[in-house]
Amino acid sequence: MPDAAVARASETNNPSTTQQVDVAVIGAGFAGLYALHRLRKAGFTAVGLDEAGDVGGTWYWNRYPGARCDIQTIDYSYTFDPELETAWTWSEKYATQPEILRYLGFVADRYDLRRDIRFQTKVTAATWDEAAARWLLATDSGPSVSCRYYIMATGCLSAPKPPEIDGVKDFKGEVYFTSRWPHDGVDLKGKRVGVIGTGSSGIQAIPLIAEQATQLTVFQRTPNFALPAHNGPAPADRMALLQGDRAVYREQARWSMAGVPWPQQAAVSWQLSDAERRERFETAWGKGDLVYILTQLWADQAVDVDGNTHVADLVREKIRSVVKDPETAAALSPHDHPFGAKRPCLDTNYYATYNRPNVTLVNLRQEPIKAITASGITTDKRSFDLDVIVFATGFDAMTGAILAVHPITGRGGKRLAEAWASGPQTYLGLTVAGFPNLFMITGPGSPSVLSNMAVSIEQHIDWVVDRLAAAREAGFTTMEATDTAQAGWARHMADCSMLTLHRLANTWYTGANVPGKVQGVMPYTGGVGPYRSICNEIVGRGMLGFRLTGPDGAEQCNDGEIVRLQPDVRLVLNMMAEMNLPPVETMGAAGARAFVAEFNKARPAGRPVGEVGEGLLQGAEGPLPYRLYRPATPGPHPIVVYFHGGGWVLGDELSDDPFCRDMCRRTDMIVVSVGYRHAPEHRFPAAPEDGYAATRWIAEHAADLGGRPGPVLVAGWSAGANIAAVTCQLAKARGGPEIAGQLLVCPVTDCSFDRPSYTENATGYFLTRGLMFWFWDIYCSPADRTDPRASPIRGELNGLPPAFIATCEFDPLRDEGIAYGEALAKAGVPVEQLKAAGQFHSSFTMVDVVITGVSGRAQMAEALRGFAGLPKQFDESTRTGRPAAPLDINAAAG
Repeated sequence: MPDAAVARASETNNPSTTQQVDVAVIGAGFAGLYALHRLRKAGFTAVGLDEAGDVGGTWYWNRYPGARCDIQTIDYSYTFDPELETAWTWSEKYATQPEILRYLGFVADRYDLRRDIRFQTKVTAATWDEAAARWLLATDSGPSVSCRYYIMATGCLSAPKPPEIDGVKDFKGEVYFTSRWPHDGVDLKGKRVGVIGTGSSGIQAIPLIAEQATQLTVFQRTPNFALPAHNGPAPADRMALLQGDRAVYREQARWSMAGVPWPQQAAVSWQLSDAERRERFETAWGKGDLVYILTQLWADQAVDVDGNTHVADLVREKIRSVVKDPETAAALSPHDHPFGAKRPCLDTNYYATYNRPNVTLVNLRQEPIKAITASGITTDKRSFDLDVIVFATGFDAMTGAILAVHPITGRGGKRLAEAWASGPQTYLGLTVAGFPNLFMITGPGSPSVLSNMAVSIEQHIDWVVDRLAAAREAGFTTMEATDTAQAGWARHMADCSMLTLHRLANTWYTGANVPGKVQGVMPYTGGVGPYRSICNEIVGRGMLGFRLTGPDGAEQCNDGEIVRLQPDVRLVLNMMAEMNLPPVETMGAAGARAFVAEFNKARPAGRPVGEVGEGLLQGAEGPLPYRLYRPATPGPHPIVVYFHGGGWVLGDELSDDPFCRDMCRRTDMIVVSVGYRHAPEHRFPAAPEDGYAATRWIAEHAADLGGRPGPVLVAGWSAGANIAAVTCQLAKARGGPEIAGQLLVCPVTDCSFDRPSYTENATGYFLTRGLMFWFWDIYCSPADRTDPRASPIRGELNGLPPAFIATCEFDPLRDEGIAYGEALAKAGVPVEQLKAAGQFHSSFTMVDVVITGVSGRAQMAEALRGFAGLPKQFDESTRTGRPAAPLDINAAAG
């Protein structure tokens, strides 16, 4: 902004008065500019406040050498106005800081936004006035501001992290911070430069500093993964997609996982050969696209340690191929975090820079910095004389810009810093309980830094401004999150974080880079599209989780939790709903079987085990097929007899293949999946009699199957769990075989439909009340349903083998499974119950689709091993043949 324009803006600010507006917006970057534009269009009076001398936000301050975005600029752009999109053309695939700053200035001019912004103005305090229902903002320049609504568009990476090293003030040379680089640049020619930090800013700056400096010494505590940007013109294929149908391209981005329209990857790493994985990786490496390499290699790369390790190993191989000195290459190769758990960097010649004769890498893990002296930096092994020190140490991310800038005092005099003493608590990352009319754009608890920020910023601001306009029309003047909704969002955030590997890394995503900061995954890891759908659902459900109030006691409060399902379960159920399938019970038995067979074809293949075999065994009235899963370790192994689900009507010995493989791997036991007879061709009691006969046959032939002689174990899911439970009762009544334990997953245990879960979960969770009626009608006549072979809860329970029973919160069968566990315990049977919150009937068998079911399956495996008299934890090294090498998640933050 020209100095004259700044002067004109300052002249309008009379410090003796309070500026009255509807909305105050803090920040004039991507978020602040769009907020002012939207508010003006919605008829709100607004003022923007920013410490900087012009628009730009983080791009105003971050002017270090090499600073540029890491999302392709055709995606890292405003999309709210098609005419704006065609009025500006980016010169590069990844624009530099000067070009991005020019773009934001162009936007400010195009929409005449500067007239509403007070530059070089810092907010020093923000206080909620309960009586007036307004925020009062004190500033260090010009009048204070009284506003109805307070929007913090302060950015996630705008509060620099101070140095943590003694002696900075003693250094006689020049000191610079990448986060506050001088606007007129720095001449480093002929100088000895030290750079501390190898995060994003360091990786971008180091190659350019090396070209100027006589000697560059890089002090690295934690290496980061970096990928070549291959910068240049915007890729022709992406431009063709954008220009082919701009509206569709932008809409796909809004509903994608990361805010960039790449499709969801379906192939999983263990389905691919080494050659196929390498080919995919080389393609991604050649594209120079961060989102592509993070999402398009294989489906499990971000959620599974093994799948992630394949990527990390290939990147480390690339580092070794570029960096000539093996010791330097090893120091630059990360081993303390999964690939992508700390944001990888895009670079230009970063690794090659360490081959220059004037560049030295100091590994601070081997020789920590002792102090900064008058002449340079001293480690515990040597000293380095320097003319310049550059701190590329990053930011107090996510919360720093909110908490460190000024005190925010909400309802009852409570400060935000106090409310967040144990970590940030928000609803949607947009609002905070106890702080009415306060909104944060891309705050902690929103997709923010794990997304294309341009997409998330527009979604946040559109949602907030639309809600303010709707409240105004309805006569409400305050809007505030409820404690219930906020607590529910915290649980959902925790559930989402368990889906990814971010929890295994010490990063600024978790606050680990700031000493003393409470650690936890701060951004929403559930994805941009799912987050958008949640925000829309809140509106559709009458502003669920918000209290709105107005004059004369007007109030609306629809309290509750917006997401109770596990995040991956929600995605699965939404996907099924979008398929608009007819109810299974309307398909007939043959049609339902065909549907299940097609459905199973689309699921990820089960993971490898030592060996899979098939055969026939003797059932109650003839041969039955079975599939056997044998571990890779030497036998003999205990045997688990498994019965598949399907309401006694659907499925076969193959239908629960991924679950059987998972149990085989986790337990190091043989799993034999039995194909018992089905109704309507074979009605009750064919299935339980087959179950008992198969168990007896397997026990008698344990040695022939490679199993350990002695007691077997039984397990099953749904109707298969019913058969497993009945088998235990029949074995006791009929004198064997000996069964060491039973695993019952979402079991059918009773013919009664009057328990609450049948009503609470009657529809919407795939297994419905109506479908259970249909299964029972096909399987068993009403007169036979109280037979303990149909309803095992009605049998003799004393003396049965110990049980592990898993039930799911959103399942019609939940309460009868819980009741069976309680009945067993009352009869003196040792029972452990897993009541899986947020899961539905199929969660545990949808292996590698419902990732949040992993912990439950791990508990099941431990129970089975305990029943078999084995240590509950299986030592992975016995299967892999190499010592286990878990990630060092306690390594110091980088």
